Amino acid sequence: MKIGFIGLGVMGAHMARHLVAAGHDVTVYNRTAAKAEAWVNNNGGRSAATPAALAERQDIVMACVGNDADLLDVTTGAQGAFGTMASGTVFVDHTTASADVARRLQAEAAERGIGFVDAPVSGGEAGARDGVLTVMCGGDQADYDRAEPAIAAFARACRLMGPSGAGQLTKMANQICIAGLVQALSEGIHFSQSAGLDVDAMLDVVSKGAAGSWQMQNRGATMNRGEFDFGFAVRLMRKDLGICLSEARRNGATLPITAIVDQFYSDVEAAGGGHLDTSSLLTRLTQSRG
Repeated sequence: MKIGFIGLGVMGAHMARHLVAAGHDVTVYNRTAAKAEAWVNNNGGRSAATPAALAERQDIVMACVGNDADLLDVTTGAQGAFGTMASGTVFVDHTTASADVARRLQAEAAERGIGFVDAPVSGGEAGARDGVLTVMCGGDQADYDRAEPAIAAFARACRLMGPSGAGQLTKMANQICIAGLVQALSEGIHFSQSAGLDVDAMLDVVSKGAAGSWQMQNRGATMNRGEFDFGFAVRLMRKDLGICLSEARRNGATLPITAIVDQFYSDVEAAGGGHLDTSSLLTRLTQSRG
């Protein structure tokens, strides 16, 4: 297919690369043009000067940008993709954004005869690099069916969760679960360090029981070594948890652990750790220990 990809950040650059590897004809846009040019030099395809220029004559346009405001800018802004997308094409948004903006953009797209699928991803930079992301989608079945073969280039799991916004709501549930798991893992490691246990041995045996998790398998040992440079930064997690807590206020859900962990991430950020990955929650405990 002819695919336009907007946003070549930590995740998007890898996702677009997998689209090329799968044989699609890919055009990219990035706010920093030099990054788009470098990507083309390394991967092939072509770059466009604006989202509007990118979106012309594409079958699908994908985006993976920072937040709601960025997403609105590249879709409905003065040089947004919606202005030049042809009727019958599909816009697939991989940004972690609010469910409200997904519904808003789906309605706007429908008025223009464009399909829209909100499709946030999970799996981090490693998942994007290896092409094994989990993709949670919201939208109409027909639009999803057109988008899914392209998404398959970088996904090991992809599912339509419901109407527009359902993908974003599922991603919120994902982030809520991660926040609690990382805090619990941090406390388990901190406790074991304080008790004088061999932490690597503890993680090895505990991971084989009921406490085992992806976070423990992939981050436990690096947390124990004080390594916190694995792509998904604290500042981005705080953005995501803010979306979760805002949606919870709207729908009446009670998220006490999520609210506490968001405050803990705020502490890490205030201590200068906003650039560290999410497993750096442990630093808050080890620093308090002195």
